[in-house]
Amino acid sequence: MNTVFQELYEKYHQDVYQFLYYMVNNKEQAEDLVQEVYIKVLRSYDRFEGKSSEKTWLFSIAKHVAIDSFRKHKGWKNKLLETFDWNKQQVRDHAPLPEEIALQNEQVQQMYLCLDKCKVDHRLVLVLRYIQALTIQETAQILGWTESKVKTTQHRALKVLKTYMEELQEKGGNSNAS
Repeated sequence: MNTVFQELYEKYHQDVYQFLYYMVNNKEQAEDLVQEVYIKVLRSYDRFEGKSSEKTWLFSIAKHVAIDSFRKHKGWKNKLLETFDWNKQQVRDHAPLPEEIALQNEQVQQMYLCLDKCKVDHRLVLVLRYIQALTIQETAQILGWTESKVKTTQHRALKVLKTYMEELQEKGGNSNAS
């Protein structure tokens, strides 16, 4: 069991961390949640039946840990929006950044800000499909949904994300304005 756990950890801990980071948008909280995931893995590995891949099983546990975390921290969205100042979090380099890279960084920041406004189900699908690059089938297994529900939710989530991004642009979501 110890070597199996070690292999699971080495193979997937970065993916699990990245998934949880995009879900909670906080480095320290994501690190804590990763630990929680692997504690649950240790406690429940003997019940793993192999009906899905280990990766799918692991992300399913991570999804539950993230949702439990949201329930514990009901005001998480407001706290994040209040404490994270996009104007102060820009990437700094000793050499000036080319305008294209600066613009791209701003768009990525805006996307993550908008992703944070999405419903949990939408965020789960978007992170699993586009950031973790999982298939529709894997995403369905992780979420315990049908493939058609994943496709429908993905479609709706993309529309909502696009709307949030357009609204942000209209409000002058330009973090470089000084």
